[in-house]
Amino acid sequence: MSSRSGGVSPHAVHGLVDADREVALLLDIIAATSSGPEVEPMAAAVARMITAATASDVCFVHVLDDTDQSLTLAGATPPFDEQVGRIRMPLGSGVSGWVASHREPVVIVSDKEADPRYVPIAALRGKDFASMASVPMETEPGGLVGVLNVHTIERRDFTPRDIELLLVIGRLIAGALHQARLHRQLSARERAHENFAEQVIAAQESERRRLAGDIHDGISQRLVGLTYRLDAAARAVDDLDQPAAAEQLEKARDLVDLTLAEARSAIGGLRPPVLDDLGLLGGLASLATSIPEVDLDLHLADERLPEHIEVALYRIAQECFQNVVKHSRALVATVTFTVRDGVARLEVVDNGVGFETGPLSSSGGYGMLSMAERAELVGGTLTVRSRPGAGTTVTVSIPVEG
Repeated sequence: MSSRSGGVSPHAVHGLVDADREVALLLDIIAATSSGPEVEPMAAAVARMITAATASDVCFVHVLDDTDQSLTLAGATPPFDEQVGRIRMPLGSGVSGWVASHREPVVIVSDKEADPRYVPIAALRGKDFASMASVPMETEPGGLVGVLNVHTIERRDFTPRDIELLLVIGRLIAGALHQARLHRQLSARERAHENFAEQVIAAQESERRRLAGDIHDGISQRLVGLTYRLDAAARAVDDLDQPAAAEQLEKARDLVDLTLAEARSAIGGLRPPVLDDLGLLGGLASLATSIPEVDLDLHLADERLPEHIEVALYRIAQECFQNVVKHSRALVATVTFTVRDGVARLEVVDNGVGFETGPLSSSGGYGMLSMAERAELVGGTLTVRSRPGAGTTVTVSIPVEG
């Protein structure tokens, strides 16, 4: 038996059940659609509601998955709720797949195995139930959302009123389920973006560690060895009393010292060990000591954050401190780091010359664009407030999980 599902109005609920059951049913529908933005809790509430409203023994709510190519069991009455998320069927397969493909209800009163559309699923124990009714859940503009199945242990002749009631409930619930699907897809995209950002930053920092190791194990070690040889050569020249040669050797040693200092600075810039050992608090404090030109007033919370966020904030602070030294001509700056209400916030305020703010890409030497990109990569935002003669305030805010 099949019948068309079009032309059903939510008002058709009235008259299908008595007044008391109508009120209870509407309250159940409201509760189901208010159970939260997740698909599974809503589908579970729908299954319980339909079982009670139709006096059936079990209800299965199959929801179209995010590929729109198959149905997933999203809600079921006990004990089949244990199978939620485990049962999947392609469109066109089984009774539910047929209903989804044809957008028409199906009623099987008895002998399900004889129906060519029926495909037994062992986990759902189809043989335990004599009769079933299956209807599509549709909404506009979402189209097909899923399929509702009800089963009874005893033989039951589902009437047109029964099917109409199922269709009405399905249409009333479909909109909320469609919104839940959209919420799930959006959450999945956000998680994918966060994972991608973490992977990008992890790859960058891995490469920085490799370069730092190469500099330390190669260039630095060779320069240290060269320093020892120059020292020995200088002592030998001193013994031979050759002032000119000694002077050249001393200059060469000065050059080696300078190169070694630059190599060590490069290592620290690539991956400061203090960030690994002490976290962002120690990293920012250490970074501040490398800027003697400006009196930095530090207010830093002792909070550990996910590594990719600590790295992003450290790099932003590093760029910001360099801007203070190179461009602001500030004498004093205040650095504040806090974590409150799920948001990590870093603020650097200087009393320098300031500048006319505009698009970050036009801020040239201040490197604001690179800092903004780092903040956005981890889901944060960077704001800049400044005007000529009034100093500059750079604030970065990044949401963090509890």
